[in-house]
Amino acid sequence: MKPYSAILSAPGFAIGICCDQDEITGIDYLEARAELAPQTPLAKEAVRQLRAWLKDPSFQFGLPLAPAGTHFQRRVWEQIAAIPAGRTLSYGEVAAAIRSGPRAVGNACGANPYPIVVPCHRVVGANQGLGGFARQRGGFLLDIKKWLLQHEHAGF
Repeated sequence: MKPYSAILSAPGFAIGICCDQDEITGIDYLEARAELAPQTPLAKEAVRQLRAWLKDPSFQFGLPLAPAGTHFQRRVWEQIAAIPAGRTLSYGEVAAAIRSGPRAVGNACGANPYPIVVPCHRVVGANQGLGGFARQRGGFLLDIKKWLLQHEHAGF
């Protein structure tokens, strides 16, 4: 198990937060489990912001994220971060915006180390299908994607 700095309960799942003193280094979706109290001031702030988002899906995050990913992945994540709560774009639409292909966008979404904060769940398949999520095509993680979109009133 990763050394989480905090674990927060969400409806039907948990959110694991990894951080050092200065930056968030990862966020993971976990099977439902007991919470872990924040171990650092930054973990406490991350939990506060995630709880605020759970209450109000239009909440805007302001967390320091550790640099991660390739140049291409960062371009995809920047596009995704601009999608407002309650809206979705298809993999193809994101790809067109950065002059790439849908499969490459899907791979970058799957590599996103900061889900919810960088809302890759707002990227869906063609014809408004859910597509994949966190490199999975079904099961637990796809159920979380559906919940996240419903929470944000995105019509799923």
